[in-house]
Amino acid sequence: MVAPKISLVVAVARNGVIGRDNGLIWHLSSDLKRFKALTMGKPMLMGRKTFEAIGRPLPGRRSLVLTRDRNFQAEGAEVVHDWEETLSAARSDDLMVVGGGEIYALALPHADRIHLTEVDSAPEGDAHFPVFDRSTFREILREAHPAGGKDEHAFVFIDLERAARFHP
Repeated sequence: MVAPKISLVVAVARNGVIGRDNGLIWHLSSDLKRFKALTMGKPMLMGRKTFEAIGRPLPGRRSLVLTRDRNFQAEGAEVVHDWEETLSAARSDDLMVVGGGEIYALALPHADRIHLTEVDSAPEGDAHFPVFDRSTFREILREAHPAGGKDEHAFVFIDLERAARFHP
């Protein structure tokens, strides 16, 4: 079986924060819609804490929950315990990695794409996106959005594709 294309889907504040107390720290309706569009019909990999924060499997997507806890069970989701098991369980051309910080750090070296939302905010938080060499990726989309309506902060959608794997 061919390994799936690995895509990270993440919203990151200016200071690298992605969450606090296992929850979202901003409300961006446009980002939630993009998240749904990017992940619909595809397997999503998340850590146990992220799964517990969401509280249930999301409709229309398979949830893979990566945890070291061999006794953990997640109703409606598939539990995996390491990266190789994750790739095998994906059974898809695409695997969407949706958090949290430890899972992003594990998946980042394997990432083919990053669907990044850069949020114009610098909140306190306890979960961070790992620092990475952006020069190893090529920007293929940039779309700025002002704050307003159901989006409490300005933000930019940026899609990055691993440069070494990019073929125009």
